[in-house]
Amino acid sequence: MRYNHALFLNPYIESSANSTMMLFPPTGLEYVATSAKGLVNKLTLMDLRHEPELSDPDKLIAFISSQIDILCVSIGWDRQLEEICQMLNRVPEKITLVVGGYKATEKVEELFQKCPTIDIIARGEGEETIREILKGTPLKDILGISYRENGSVKHNSNRPLPGVDTLGSPDRALRRTEYSFALNGIKVADISFDSVLSARGCPFNCKFCTFSLNPLGQKRNYSARSVVSVVDEIQSLKAGVIILSDDDFFADPKRAEEICDLIIARKLKKRFMAQARIDIAKHPRLLEKMVKAGFKALLIGIESPHNWILKQLNKGFNQEAIRKYFKVLKKYPIFYNGYFIYGNIGETEKEMLYIGQFAKEIGVDSIACNKLRIEKFSPLKELAEKTPGYHVTARGELYSDAYSHAALKKIGRRIKFSFYTPSRYLKILWRNIFIVKFFTFREILFFLSVAPRIFLSVIAREMQRGRLGDSLKRTFISNKR
Repeated sequence: MRYNHALFLNPYIESSANSTMMLFPPTGLEYVATSAKGLVNKLTLMDLRHEPELSDPDKLIAFISSQIDILCVSIGWDRQLEEICQMLNRVPEKITLVVGGYKATEKVEELFQKCPTIDIIARGEGEETIREILKGTPLKDILGISYRENGSVKHNSNRPLPGVDTLGSPDRALRRTEYSFALNGIKVADISFDSVLSARGCPFNCKFCTFSLNPLGQKRNYSARSVVSVVDEIQSLKAGVIILSDDDFFADPKRAEEICDLIIARKLKKRFMAQARIDIAKHPRLLEKMVKAGFKALLIGIESPHNWILKQLNKGFNQEAIRKYFKVLKKYPIFYNGYFIYGNIGETEKEMLYIGQFAKEIGVDSIACNKLRIEKFSPLKELAEKTPGYHVTARGELYSDAYSHAALKKIGRRIKFSFYTPSRYLKILWRNIFIVKFFTFREILFFLSVAPRIFLSVIAREMQRGRLGDSLKRTFISNKR
């Protein structure tokens, strides 16, 4: 074999990962690592979020230098990019360094400039690409890569997107950790999480979405695995909570219903979370089967309470429809998290701050708010560039003369605190325990036993960030400037 020991590395560390990020395994990297099986003598998959000792750069480089001869690193996000590049530049020249992932695909030239140690960047989906690299196929013949040759960077043609049923499932035996729910490093419940990808791509065309097009501008058309293969994978898992990580698990309602039917028929006792569009409310029979199958939480992209913004984002529904659909959804014992975007082109502070109130009015249980981002191939990029006073950074961050990054961050905190009042936290706990029944009695007891430690850790974190007083004031007294 050309290579002896391959390391597949998720380079993000715990200190900058929030509790939700810690729940999810690096599924994309796991798919690529699994595809490499049988092509190296030894294969190691490492997630630095759960490797506190090797998160130390000196210890990590020492491990890589002594044991690894090909290093494959997934760069999916902008966060920690400088730190990751510093680490990559310490990798010895004798080790082949391959980088892939969403951001690596988007920033090919930048990464080659910042990191002289990078030999190859795998663009787009990497399962087939890594197999050809490990087999020793001449680099000029491998589709979907950029690589160094004689002091310059060569870019091969894009690789066609593979059929989803040809990819199999990730090998969970490669993991070195169990994924569980923790807050500030404290395990909250004695329950493990896993992720299943039942389809790739999305049939919709929301203009804000950074995932409907990959960084190469390729649209990943909706491609679904067979119902049996999905349920077989679910049945093989030890985890109690399964996150169905499709862009929209219910894009094909009939197929989703068939998956629920098979889960029920096999009497699988799992709890499921999935992303959905709000118009799932049009399918009451599916919702009933979801409850029977064990669906406990839906993550729904609402994006805005304002019709003109919903039209700008090409969501395909308006505020009236959101209110109507949520009247239906609230009939079912499911926890609903609403995703919202603020800082849209032309949006005023007053319109942004209405998000918290609107979320209360329609009855979502929790919210997650993010500033609008405009990536390389976003349909909104032209609008942003043509709108006076608006600017897009190289990282895809949108800001304006009226609302700077700092101003938008403050508005985001005000939205958060307007929604998450003390009574809201009690409602979340009540619904999860008595309505949705997400947690078992044993898990509730476990949580109560660690609750004092969690409370103290939150206080310590806010003190460390220098914002304890502000957080207490906004939570218990006032959410004004």
